[in-house]
Amino acid sequence: MDAVTLDSTLVVHPRVSIRPEPFGALLYHFGTRQLSFLKDLMLLEVVQACDGTRTLDEALAVAGVPDAHIERYRRAVATLVRSTMLQQHAASEVAA
Repeated sequence: MDAVTLDSTLVVHPRVSIRPEPFGALLYHFGTRQLSFLKDLMLLEVVQACDGTRTLDEALAVAGVPDAHIERYRRAVATLVRSTMLQQHAASEVAA
C-alpha cells in the first residue's frame, strides 16, 4: 500500500456510509462491517472533501485545517485509508 501524502487523491470507499453527528461522524463500512468514529468536525469536513477530484492537501485547505495541524490530520486520514474507509483514487480516473 502506498503511503498517504499531501499529493494523494482520496475518495470515500463506495461501501462506506457517513452519518454526521454533533461530535463529528460515524463511518460504517458495509463490506467489512467496521465502524469508525470521527470525533472532530474538521476531520469530517476533510473526509467529505476527499471526493476523488482533490488532493489531500486541497481537501485540508477546503476544510480550513490550520498549517500547524496538517500533519496530525494527514495521519488521521492515513488511518482511515488503512481501515479502508477511504481509498486512494487512481490517477487515471482523476484525469478522465
